[in-house]
Amino acid sequence: MGGSYRELFTAPGSVAFCAAGFVARLPIAMVGIGIVTMFSQLRGNYGLGGALSAVFALSYALFTPLVSRAVDRHGQRRVLPAAAVVSATAIIAMLAGVRFEAPVALLFVCALPAGLMPTIGAMVRARWTELYGGTAKLRTAFALEAVIDEVCFIVGPVLSVGLGVAVFPEAGPLLAAVLLLVGTFTLAGLRKTEPPVHRHRSDTPGVKLLRLPALLAIIAMMVAIGVVFAVIDVVAVAFTAEQDAPGAATFVIALFATGSALSGLVFGSRVAHSAPARQLLIATAALSVLLWPLLLAGTVPVLAVLYLMAGCAISPAMIVATSLTQQIVPARQLTESITWTVAGLGVGVALGSAAVGQVIDHVGVTAGFGVGIAAGLIAVACATGIYLRARIQ
Repeated sequence: MGGSYRELFTAPGSVAFCAAGFVARLPIAMVGIGIVTMFSQLRGNYGLGGALSAVFALSYALFTPLVSRAVDRHGQRRVLPAAAVVSATAIIAMLAGVRFEAPVALLFVCALPAGLMPTIGAMVRARWTELYGGTAKLRTAFALEAVIDEVCFIVGPVLSVGLGVAVFPEAGPLLAAVLLLVGTFTLAGLRKTEPPVHRHRSDTPGVKLLRLPALLAIIAMMVAIGVVFAVIDVVAVAFTAEQDAPGAATFVIALFATGSALSGLVFGSRVAHSAPARQLLIATAALSVLLWPLLLAGTVPVLAVLYLMAGCAISPAMIVATSLTQQIVPARQLTESITWTVAGLGVGVALGSAAVGQVIDHVGVTAGFGVGIAAGLIAVACATGIYLRARIQ
């Protein structure tokens, strides 16, 4: 298994852009939780921090496809630094506003442009596609990127919360802004591996991406998976608190991500023997099935084992979804297309967090898993539509 991943880095510059992408990708996992931690430390208030975090998440989902569209048209070198500067400046302005007790409305104004943070995962995947498009190595590269995403969402929150508690309240989001600038400027400066801009004549405009049925189905599926992510996080906190073991929440959530990362490594190293649409249907079906046993979790250790098992279905679904996206969209619109799928994930997390919170408050902790199960079934329905459409064509 290790050999196939080592082969990815034989291409000149691949190590550099992968490392820069990791640094620039950490902030998206640090800002939201860092804002909540900051308010809890400074004011003992979770509500305002949660609201600001939600506004940031939604603005990210709204604005980052626009950034990626500009990248497809003008190149990473010209667009990424500007977007990173705007986002980092807005984050720092928000931190200053909190420290100096600026009006709450101003904080929300700052949270909006902070969402211009580029989707670095899409930028790195575009570079891998330029190197290995049309070969089996591209699937392995996408698997590696899925694992890196998981690592970022394990390390980022721990780093942000730890700094906010141990150093000073604003330390987490502040470091996120610094990492965003350093990582993004480094990535943009690696011109030898930057995908070329695919010029096209004015009489052959780009495809209207959101009119592609298959892409819409993939985005909808990613929204459903985002809801599952939210359920996993929120119910873990509520469940462990109910079991008088609140400190176990981080460990349980980390096991879910670990299962996803390990399955992604294994899945990416294997040779695919079936069509991507069929692989997607199998992966989403496995996820849906593995969510049902969560209803039977009665103790924290049992929940931890079930989280590890359920996480194993996540990365394969996301890897195949990215591969499918790469196949169905024009090369000149690849970055924007991948970004739309990532934005769908963010929207799902925001919607899922709100929905599962209401269910837990009004019905109970275990009922919160029902939201995830429903989302899993929606993901299967989307994958089924993609599979049937592929069979017809």
